[in-house]
Amino acid sequence: MNAKAALYIIITFLSAYTLSGINYTDFFKKNKFVEARIFIVLVSLAISYLVTNFIVDFLNFSKVI
Repeated sequence: MNAKAALYIIITFLSAYTLSGINYTDFFKKNKFVEARIFIVLVSLAISYLVTNFIVDFLNFSKVI
């Protein structure tokens, strides 16, 4: 279980770093920097949840075969 938590943390930071390279100025109103940062945090958490579960399920499935 500790490996899964570490994987969540690593992928969350990796996805946040990756998402920071995208220009979101067209999606948000002017002077809405806090909302844009919250959006990046929520999307990075969602991506990390999906990717981590995919990796863990894939490794568990590969043990079955």
